[in-house]
Amino acid sequence: MSIVAPLYGISLFLPSIINGFGFNTTISQLLTVPPYVVATITLLLWAFWSDRIKKRYPFILAGLDFGTFLVVTGAYAGFPGIIAWLGNNLVGHYKRGMGMALQIGIGNFSGAVASNIYRTQDAPRYALGHGIELMFVGIGLVAVPIAVLSYKRINARRESEMREANERGFKYSPEELRRMGDRAPDFRYTL
Repeated sequence: MSIVAPLYGISLFLPSIINGFGFNTTISQLLTVPPYVVATITLLLWAFWSDRIKKRYPFILAGLDFGTFLVVTGAYAGFPGIIAWLGNNLVGHYKRGMGMALQIGIGNFSGAVASNIYRTQDAPRYALGHGIELMFVGIGLVAVPIAVLSYKRINARRESEMREANERGFKYSPEELRRMGDRAPDFRYTL
């Protein structure tokens, strides 16, 4: 929810910000398009770059650190990294299917959260909505490095275990490795 809640929040709130500058509703809606164009271009560039370097977390962290054009860009550009990161780190059709369904379902619940935290009575400052959005970003800024450190530790341990097994001449069969899924000693978490 650290990226999805702000994503929905900015989508719902950006027209109100622009409308506050004195534009009518139609113009306010039209003026929300440029940030989404920039976000889409950034999303595509980050997705390509993320695949190229085989790391998701730098782009998720960067997506959490952005302001108006950059908020939209950050939220939208970081979102595919989150989905790809989970998909990369779950092995097995059932586990991956369940994990991604849960992630997308809970993430979409963020739309309900975002549509209720920007209340009319809080206008024009929307302190409650902004505070909750910042809380979600803060959670992401803490959770992502923790996940990365955990994954690095597990990857290093598995590397050491595989090296020791190879030195002893021990080999797992492909069937054994497949059954172990993401707990297999040759599986490495994507960072």
